[in-house]
Amino acid sequence: MQHMNLSSGYPYSLIRTGLPYDYPKLLENSRADIVIMGGGISGALTAFYLQKAGVDCMLIDGRTLGLGSTCASTSLLQYEIDKPLFRLQEQIGSAKAQRAYHLSGDAIKDLESITREISFPDFQWKNSIYFAASKKDIPLLKKEFIARQQSGFDVSWMDDTLLKKTYGLLAPAAIVSALGAQTNAYSLTHALHQYHCKKGMRVYDRTQIVKIVHTKTGVSLLTQEGYSIRCKKLVYATGYESIRYIDKKIVALAATYATISEQFNSQTQLWKDEAILWNTADPYLYIRTTADRRILVGGRDEDFISHLKRDALIPAKSRQLQKDFKKHFPDIPFKKEFSWTGIFGSTKDGLPFIGNYPKLPNSLFALGFGGNGITFSVLAARILTAGIVKKQDPDASLFSFERI
Repeated sequence: MQHMNLSSGYPYSLIRTGLPYDYPKLLENSRADIVIMGGGISGALTAFYLQKAGVDCMLIDGRTLGLGSTCASTSLLQYEIDKPLFRLQEQIGSAKAQRAYHLSGDAIKDLESITREISFPDFQWKNSIYFAASKKDIPLLKKEFIARQQSGFDVSWMDDTLLKKTYGLLAPAAIVSALGAQTNAYSLTHALHQYHCKKGMRVYDRTQIVKIVHTKTGVSLLTQEGYSIRCKKLVYATGYESIRYIDKKIVALAATYATISEQFNSQTQLWKDEAILWNTADPYLYIRTTADRRILVGGRDEDFISHLKRDALIPAKSRQLQKDFKKHFPDIPFKKEFSWTGIFGSTKDGLPFIGNYPKLPNSLFALGFGGNGITFSVLAARILTAGIVKKQDPDASLFSFERI
């Protein structure tokens, strides 16, 4: 099966980190209780939870590990999902919507615990600023602020004067959330795989699967080299390539664009606490800094039609993103250095799909669709592991395929 072209250009994390470790290709018949197919951040986190639970599992990826969507991730960690809380409440009810938001917040805390456990240093807590793209968005932003307050989130309101004074940000108004963070999804993925390998888990890359057969008693896979893999259950952590295996209508694919600045000297003042920022535009603009003092700007999404059309837009999109940044921070000299694009998918309720896909016996899916793929991957890992060890997670139905 030929891979989708999930990213293009010069993803910053890949340039900075390169290919940090080597992993073997699977060249023998194999067997495991659980096989995880996909070695990006979703597969790596699922493997972490399964291994901790003592489950016999192995992980395979058709690519070199991390070179799908993970290396293109901009790695913002937010409890806010793509659909505002007040709108999600209207769509699925207040209790479910609030639960989804709080679970996303808990996932950030869980991820911080994981990074400490595996001694991964690139995790920073940050305030998250959700600002109005224009004055006409202020009433909706106020509605969202009230919904979050009523749901128990630590949020504050800032008008344009206070935003300019505190953050140097030119915007009509904003919600400032205390719960937010950032990491490096690509480096974290490799750190997790190294941790798994040291614990004795089998991790393989460049192992393409050409045939999958689901039965009531298990799953069998065939590699491109002709080797068989047998397991009781197969976890699909294949991200946006999963549309090959499931109903394509559940996700709408889009291309997002990102550009990153040259490094700033230590004397250059950026904004207060280098909080992560995003706005109410559709598609929304998102901004963060990196550990080596660069500014990363992303957005300008387009419906995904083909990778050729997507890639041709990188130069124009990076110029637009640079202008977007300058509009909000006119006093910070932004000189772009690297730009890239990647595929992401959105769902009707902004929530991921986690669990069994009824048409495929003994399948489990960890599909962190949306702008919160990393935190959704934490939720998927937790929920799938609970189901595998026969302790059904109480939140499983919120993200199941049966909800549509």
